[in-house]
Amino acid sequence: PSRPLRPAGGSMSVVEHVREMAAAGLHSNVRLLSGLLLTMSGNNPELFSPSQKYQLLVYHADSLFHDKEYRNAVSKYTMALQQKKALSKTSKVRPSTGNAASTPQSQCLPSEIEVKYKMAECYTMLKQDKDAIAILDGIPSRQRTPKINMMLANLYKKAGQERSSVTSYKEVLRQCPLALDAILGLLSLSVKGAEVASMTINIIQSIPNLDWLSVWIKAYAFVHTGDNTRAINTICSLEKKSLLRDNVDLLGSLADLYFRAGDNKNSILKFEQAQMLDPYLIKGMDVYGYLLAREGRLEDVENLGCRLFNISDQHAEPWVVSGCHSFYSKRYSRALYLGAKAIQLNSNSVQALLLKGAALRNMGRVQEAIIHFREAIRLAPCRLDCYEGLIECYLASNSIREAMVMANNVYKTLGANAQTLTLLATVCLEDPVTQEKAKTLLDKALTQRPDYIKAVVKKAELLSREQKYEDGIALLRNALANQSDCVLHRILGDFLVAVNEYQEAMDQYSIALSLDPNDQKSLEGLQKMEKEESPTDATQEEDVDDMEGSGEEGDLEGSDSEAAQWADQEQWFGMQ
Repeated sequence: PSRPLRPAGGSMSVVEHVREMAAAGLHSNVRLLSGLLLTMSGNNPELFSPSQKYQLLVYHADSLFHDKEYRNAVSKYTMALQQKKALSKTSKVRPSTGNAASTPQSQCLPSEIEVKYKMAECYTMLKQDKDAIAILDGIPSRQRTPKINMMLANLYKKAGQERSSVTSYKEVLRQCPLALDAILGLLSLSVKGAEVASMTINIIQSIPNLDWLSVWIKAYAFVHTGDNTRAINTICSLEKKSLLRDNVDLLGSLADLYFRAGDNKNSILKFEQAQMLDPYLIKGMDVYGYLLAREGRLEDVENLGCRLFNISDQHAEPWVVSGCHSFYSKRYSRALYLGAKAIQLNSNSVQALLLKGAALRNMGRVQEAIIHFREAIRLAPCRLDCYEGLIECYLASNSIREAMVMANNVYKTLGANAQTLTLLATVCLEDPVTQEKAKTLLDKALTQRPDYIKAVVKKAELLSREQKYEDGIALLRNALANQSDCVLHRILGDFLVAVNEYQEAMDQYSIALSLDPNDQKSLEGLQKMEKEESPTDATQEEDVDDMEGSGEEGDLEGSDSEAAQWADQEQWFGMQ
């Protein structure tokens, strides 16, 4: 029975047949044959040499890996490595007989390093990052290939081991000086742009048409230090270069930067441009969906979600977009489930964490929401909306002191701009002692950016408290002079009611509803007018006192009918 396995003469052994099929990509065939051969080997250990057993185990594990059976693959790779250990011991003890025959065999043995890399891939798929780090760490640094260093760098970064991560990224660049993602990795770990650029300078000088790279590095250095304005200007200058015009990645980065800077109109424009150039674009579409949802364009959000699911349901983005649709339709437990599913697919998805956090907050589960916003801040320390979410949680649970400390920190670390000033003012408005401070901060913010909607909304809220309706009307008309926004039209309607300008108030509510048909408060305003009740200041007060001014607070009881249906899905809700 053992004759066909060790053929005489020059014909191929069965293990070589397995290797050829593996090289040819016939994974299902390799899986069946190697499985049968391994059973034979188990029943008769003399049948295959140790090196043949090692090969069979590796090819079998590779075919399992290809079938996404990662746990099974890891166990077979582990057995293969044990076999390899035995192999090196025996080969040291006795020099093999028939040298000529044994050399080609050892040459085509699958690389042990490659096996360890595959094992690490399995562990990351199984969300066992510690095991992945341990196996790659065990490879002596001299033997680490660029892909091993890259994987290690990403794993270290995720685990918060920043120094080890920097070392590994630098090693990737030493081996491959044009590894742009490694460059981004270094910049995100606050390595100075100049230092990173110095690692690529030789290659930039030696290759034609690469002169843009140093500007590219500079742009992303600004991105990672949170200097949005300079980042936008630098990327725009790259974008204008004829050779890099219409680059989808640059447009996506621009859209994201406009979003971070609170310029939603330009952000949406750039996302649309990028999408037209690449209809299969996934990256950044979660932010795009969120912006559309905030503007009340729920039908567009639904279409975007469907389109993204057609492109891939293995990415977080389609789930987040669908979750934004649910969230802004006030279906919070469904939004929670979709956010959790997105986090399961990509634990680094900031947008998924923000969605899930906001859903938890609106369902009254504030402490759980806080955990999600904190994780989002850890992943994106330059993004203001992560801090806004956390501060809203503090305010919802009346922890004004924590909110104040956090807002002050953001103000110090991200600098005094219209956004940070407004955020700090929002917290000051909650405390009777700091009303005057809030006023000063908002005026500063509006001097810097007269059209910044959040600042206008907060200033209007302040004027409404002081019953300075005429001033409020002037402020809102001014802000609406060169932009149209549902919330601003609605608040203007409220103010006009307060000064008995009913006809124009109705017009403003109608404009608001034409911009966002789901805006509950405008609808209520309009219905009140139609009943022709004379509005009191009390209802006025509660109409304007809206934290975000965009319906984000929603009903805190989260009593949607689906709550029970999604409650069974609790396993999705935990963070890994």
